Amino acid sequence: MIQAKGIEKSFGTLKVLKGVDFSAEKAEVVSIMGASGAGKSTLLQILGTLSTPDAGSLVIDGTDVLKLKGNDMARFRNLKIGFVFQFHHLLPEFTALENVMIPAFIAGRSRKDAEQNARHLLDEMGLGERLDHKPSQLSGGEQQRVAIARALINKPAVLFADEPSGNLDTRTKEEIHRLFFDLRDKYGQTVVIVTHDPDLAKMCDRSLYMVDGVFVKD
Repeated sequence: MIQAKGIEKSFGTLKVLKGVDFSAEKAEVVSIMGASGAGKSTLLQILGTLSTPDAGSLVIDGTDVLKLKGNDMARFRNLKIGFVFQFHHLLPEFTALENVMIPAFIAGRSRKDAEQNARHLLDEMGLGERLDHKPSQLSGGEQQRVAIARALINKPAVLFADEPSGNLDTRTKEEIHRLFFDLRDKYGQTVVIVTHDPDLAKMCDRSLYMVDGVFVKD
């Protein structure tokens, strides 16, 4: 599902990624760990097409994504990739239902189709009674569930998560962790998670550790 080779990225004179190779199979859950500044989030942004590498290749679901430009790249990202961040990035003026529907509208889906799908996802997340609540009316865990539903609305091939439970209490964190695996089992998404949480890493099919811009064996 994902095949990245020789990924390099520098910011000024600082080389953050030093020829990273990464791959993930369909429906595999992979965690990436490492100290702050190791390059984890930079790699995730490149894998998620939010940033362009200085060198290397990246193929996602059979598409050479580094050759995509402009609208083609935006459409690929909208349809094939879902993102979940530590901070939910929900639009405060919209309800939970409306927040989830937005990527579907961008993809050109009808309101009826988008709303039906969004209601179903939020119901699966245990938020069936919270559809009309705005983010300020939801707990941190509920907001993150809305963000996950939003990431899934277009049935992406890959879900990228950057510290998805970093701001949550222990109980809510465990619920969010389990949710990723339940969703993988149900929808078959490949999931790549950057995390500092060893308990989450242990749950994954595979865990990689990054030090100074490269993966190490231990």
